[in-house]
Amino acid sequence: MTEQRNLILAIVLSIAIMLGFQLLFAPDQPPPQPETSEAAPDAVAPAPGSPVPLAPAQPQAPTVVDRQAALAQAERVRIDTPRLHGSINLHGGRLDDLTLIDYRETPDPNSPEIRLLNPVGSATPYFAEFGWTPADPSIPVPGPDTVWSAEGNMLRPDSPVVLTWDNGQGLIFVRRFEVDENYMFTITQTVENQGEAPVTLYPYGLASRVSRPATEGFFILHEGPIGVFNGTLREPSYSDLAEQGRIEHTSTGGWIGITDKYWLVALAPNQDEEVRATFSHRRPAGAEERFQFDYLGAGQQVAPGETITNTGRLFAGAKELDLLDGYSEQYGIDRFDLAIDFGWFYFMTKPFFQLLKIIYDAVGNFGIAILIITVLIKAILFPLANKSYKAMTKMKALQPELKKLQERFKDDKMRLNQEMMALYKREKVNPVSGCLPVLVQIPIFFALYKVLFVTIEMRHAPFFGWIQDLSAPDPTSIFNLFGLIPWDPPSFLMIGIWPLIMGFTMWLQQRLNPQPTDPIQVKMFQILPIVFTFLLATFPAGLVIYWAWSNSLSILQQWIIMRRAGVKI
Repeated sequence: MTEQRNLILAIVLSIAIMLGFQLLFAPDQPPPQPETSEAAPDAVAPAPGSPVPLAPAQPQAPTVVDRQAALAQAERVRIDTPRLHGSINLHGGRLDDLTLIDYRETPDPNSPEIRLLNPVGSATPYFAEFGWTPADPSIPVPGPDTVWSAEGNMLRPDSPVVLTWDNGQGLIFVRRFEVDENYMFTITQTVENQGEAPVTLYPYGLASRVSRPATEGFFILHEGPIGVFNGTLREPSYSDLAEQGRIEHTSTGGWIGITDKYWLVALAPNQDEEVRATFSHRRPAGAEERFQFDYLGAGQQVAPGETITNTGRLFAGAKELDLLDGYSEQYGIDRFDLAIDFGWFYFMTKPFFQLLKIIYDAVGNFGIAILIITVLIKAILFPLANKSYKAMTKMKALQPELKKLQERFKDDKMRLNQEMMALYKREKVNPVSGCLPVLVQIPIFFALYKVLFVTIEMRHAPFFGWIQDLSAPDPTSIFNLFGLIPWDPPSFLMIGIWPLIMGFTMWLQQRLNPQPTDPIQVKMFQILPIVFTFLLATFPAGLVIYWAWSNSLSILQQWIIMRRAGVKI
C-alpha cells in the first residue's frame, strides 16, 4: 500500500497547508474603537536630535464633522490630474485631501472614489506635509497653523503650485508642489535668507494617520508601517509600533510609509542624503491611536543673501507594480516594488504576476489570462505529468492483480507488502510517481493565490457572468438556488457554482486514478472532493477557476493516455 500512503500524504499535506491559511492565519478581530472620536491633533514637525512628538500643535475642537465640512474650513488649492482629485490645504500647506479616480469602493463604477487622505476634523484624518525645523527654536518656521500664499489655483501635471510664507525675520519660505500623471508628488522647498545672520535648518517630511484602519489580518499579507532602509525591508506591525512607541532607522536612500492592502502613502527623501526615518505611535487618553512616519534630513546653513533647497517626494496612490518599478528606476527609490507583499517566494510570485499581466494586456480579461497561463503551465510540466499519468495508468491496470494479492495475504501484511513491491518491480511501476502532479501544483497554487490576494490589478477584475471580482469568492450559493430564493446564506454555506465545478472535476479525476483496495481509504478519497469544495468556496474565484480548469486539462490528458494504453475507464 506504499503508493496509497504516499498519495494520501500528498493530499493531506495540501489540505493542511490550505487549512493552515484559513484557520491558523484567520483574520484577527480589529481592536475596539471608541464610538465617537475627537478630532485629530495636528502632527508636530520633528526637532533635530529629539524624538518626533505626536501632540497637538494647536487646540482642536472635540467634535468630528463631515468630510466636506472639514474641507470647507480652510482655503484650498485644487488638485486635478488624470488619476487624482483633491486639494492642498493653505492652512498648514499640507496635502490632506486625495481621492483615486480609477478605483471605487465597490465594483459598481458609480460608487464613491477611494478616499486616501482626509483633513483634520474628519473622522479619520490622514495627511502629509513637508517643512523645516530650526536648530535655534526661537526662529519662526512654518507650522500647521501657518497660512500660506498661493501662486496658482490648481495643481495639475503641467501646472505646479507655489506656496510662499515670510516669517517676518528675514526668512522667505517657498514650497513648490508638482505632480505627475499618476501618484507621485515632488515637493521642492527653498529658504531665502534676507536677514543679517546665518540660520541652520533641518528638512523633514511626515505623514500622520489617526485611528488604526481595518485590515485583512492574514499572516501572508502585511498592512501597516513599512520602509526600506539601507537596502533592507522593514515591516513592523501596527501592534509592534503600538508596543514600542517609536521605531527609528538611519538610512541613505530608501523610503518610509504605511501600506494598506492596495494603497500606499510613502515618503522618499533625497536618495543621496542620509536621513533619520522614524515610525511613531501615541494614544492620548480618550482619543484614538495616532500613527506617524517621518524623515529628518541633515542640517543646512543658509547664510545672509543666500538660498537653500531641499526636495522630497510623496507617493500617494494605488500599488501598481509597473508604476512602482518605474518610480524605482526613474528616481532611484530603492526596492520600491516591495510595497507589494509578494512574500517569501518573491522570486516566483512577481514573475508569475508579470507573465499574467502580459497575457492580460493581450486578451483584456484576467480570467482568460488565468486559463491561458494554466495551459502554459501544463505545457511546461507536460513531460513530468505525462510520465506520472503513464505510471498511474499502469497502476490502474494492475488493480485486479493487487486485489488478488490482498485476498491471498489478507492476514499477513508484511508478506502482502513484499509481494506488492515485487509486482511493481516486475511491471516496472513507480508507485510514488503518481503523487508528483499534486506536489508540483502546490507552489503554483500558492503563487497564484498570492497574486490574486495582494495585487491591485486583480481587485474588481471581472471574468464572465456572475464573477465580477476575481479576487473575491464566488458570490453564488447552492443553498439559495444561486439567488432564486431570497435568502443570504451564512459565509460557510456560500458554495457557489465554480466551487461545485471544481469539486466535480476533482471527483472525475479521482475516478481515473487507481482506486485504493482498503475500504477506509476508499471512503476517505470519496469525501475529499466535498471537503475541497467547501474549503475552496471561501478562496478567490480566480483561484477556484484555475483549479477547475487545471483539473479538466489533467482529466483530458490522463484519459487520452489511458485510452492509448487500452485501460478500461
